[in-house]
Amino acid sequence: MELRARDHVLELTTALTVVSLAAVFGAVLGAIPPSVVPEAPATLLEAIPHINAALSTAAIVTILLGVRFIRQGDVGRHRAMMLTTLGFFVAFLVLYLYRLILVGTADFPGPEIVYQFVYLPILAIHILLAIVCIPLLYYVLLLAVTRSIPEIYDSAHKRIGRIAASLWLISFFLGNVVYVMLYVVY
Repeated sequence: MELRARDHVLELTTALTVVSLAAVFGAVLGAIPPSVVPEAPATLLEAIPHINAALSTAAIVTILLGVRFIRQGDVGRHRAMMLTTLGFFVAFLVLYLYRLILVGTADFPGPEIVYQFVYLPILAIHILLAIVCIPLLYYVLLLAVTRSIPEIYDSAHKRIGRIAASLWLISFFLGNVVYVMLYVVY
């Protein structure tokens, strides 16, 4: 019996989501000890938030271009932009988790009232959207890579992709708002 990814998109989506979220929550909750990752110079660790802000901004641009290209019927350029966005996201996540494991979370340096009523709600929405996006992104990616272009049009790729791209876009944008609040405004 032949096992084919195209016949198991939901199962693969679930497995990849569980592994991804386990890595994220493992890092956030301190379950991954710093000794398991190589140590970087302090200058690199300090630069990661700025690099990640640039990656998030680039991802916003590539998502918007991907949406534009698919609306124009240019599947090839749409695919290139969405895969580029995925690359930016993976780079962002690796750097974020690496810094999180070695340094921990960043403390909000601003006033308590801003922290409670502006920063925390924005951060919570950003995190929630990032978590929700993971299975959606795996699902549309797996549909895209396991089907021919005509078959993609007959799948849920378009419907779920619209939702995933919208939420991903908002999550990246809110991540940049968090960055500005942590490293620019305060």
